[in-house]
Amino acid sequence: MDLNKIIQRARALLVTPRTEWPVIAVEPATVQGLYRDYFMILAAIPPLCQFVKVSILGYAWHGFRVYRLGMGAGLTAAMVEYVASLAAIYVLAIIVEALAPNFGGASNRVQAFKVSGYAYTASWIAGVGQILPGISGLIALAGAIYSVYLFYLGLPTTMKVLPERAAGFTAIVAISGFVLGWIIAVVIGAITGVTWSDGWST
Repeated sequence: MDLNKIIQRARALLVTPRTEWPVIAVEPATVQGLYRDYFMILAAIPPLCQFVKVSILGYAWHGFRVYRLGMGAGLTAAMVEYVASLAAIYVLAIIVEALAPNFGGASNRVQAFKVSGYAYTASWIAGVGQILPGISGLIALAGAIYSVYLFYLGLPTTMKVLPERAAGFTAIVAISGFVLGWIIAVVIGAITGVTWSDGWST
């Protein structure tokens, strides 16, 4: 694992995505390598910060006293969220690979994993905001919107999708991602008892 390379890639995607996507598109890669060298590292940020918030810092119940989730439950929730987020990349990549020809693109599994996983960079980085009281929701929303934008920018170079059809493709995948995120939240709530209304994302 090259931490410096990971930081440089994340920074380039956030600051200069239009020039970084062509570089990503031509890089030799494997699905396993993408997970090992980038996805698994950055995907750990949100669940780790969430654990710090709910089990160490605590969260307020409707503005009153501060509650903390037990360490065991907090770790379980973090691990479930982590594994589920990595699985979500896989599901989205399969969707992208299958739909690409319908939007003038090429069906390529590795490229589908590139655009699906790297686009999550903004959301993963925004996960740090979960430990900040009051504004975590806004930071998460900003990260999600920018991730959708990154996906949109990456489609033409990675999947060879026609630029004029990239917006429609992005909309379909964004909806799929939202549904997957909701499912993940429900699963975590069922396992740990932590729900959105309990302050899971606030």
